[in-house]
Amino acid sequence: MFSNYLIGLREGLEASLVVCILIAYLVKTGRRDALKPIWAGIGVALLMALGFGCALEFGSQELTFKAQEALGGSLSILAVVLVTWMVFWMRRTARHLKAELHGRLDAALAMGTGALVATAFLAVGREGLETALFVWASVHAASDGTPRPLIGVALGLATAVLLGWLFYRGALRINLARFFTWTGGMLVVVAAGVLAYGVHDLQEADLVPGLTRLAFDVSDTVDPSSWYGTLLKGVFNFQPDPTVLQVTVWLLYLVPTLALFLAPVGFASGKGKVKEPDEQGSRPSKAPQA
Repeated sequence: MFSNYLIGLREGLEASLVVCILIAYLVKTGRRDALKPIWAGIGVALLMALGFGCALEFGSQELTFKAQEALGGSLSILAVVLVTWMVFWMRRTARHLKAELHGRLDAALAMGTGALVATAFLAVGREGLETALFVWASVHAASDGTPRPLIGVALGLATAVLLGWLFYRGALRINLARFFTWTGGMLVVVAAGVLAYGVHDLQEADLVPGLTRLAFDVSDTVDPSSWYGTLLKGVFNFQPDPTVLQVTVWLLYLVPTLALFLAPVGFASGKGKVKEPDEQGSRPSKAPQA
């Protein structure tokens, strides 16, 4: 549940910051007439992400077992690729996100209503699709038969919306550089577990060999139904009897990716700090009334 909460929080906060930047800029520049197209684009993006998630969930149920495993494994690997790209992208470009969005918004304002809708749709839609795919892959990997993974995602998204609103109102200030570094590192750990589970799915679909070659089996020691077994499963997608290939892929992804992400370069270089929310676009200098 915690890993899914983290996914919802991290992805949702990125989308919330984007929305805050767009809305605050229009309000501060006196272009309230453009708020409706922006909200329309955001709404379409959210509906698209929800529809994509539903299509993944209900569409996969019509497939055979091996086809489900092949689809689940392939999409899990794709989700890991996307989330890895996302955390590195945010680490590198977060300082310039406000200026980039303002530039796009200025161009859209000059072009008209349709361009405004498209700008908001593209800005939020990418986050929405990434979130839907990674959430589906993570919930699929958890597969504990309970609604806890979805509850975790919902709580994470709700927290992200609340934080976004507090940023906008000027009631909250946090070090976003540190926040995105910590949550990004934890997401890399979660992604490693999703990747390992995706490989296991491909093995069960007979697309990748080695299903019966186990690295270890601690099923008698670690009870999956116990509190600690549930915790390990929820946070790390821990499996008591992983295959050799699963453990190998997990290590080959986690160690170098985490080392590169935490290296003091780019976003974390220099003094290791970024400007506060007001200067990044997550909090305007004065709380405008939208």
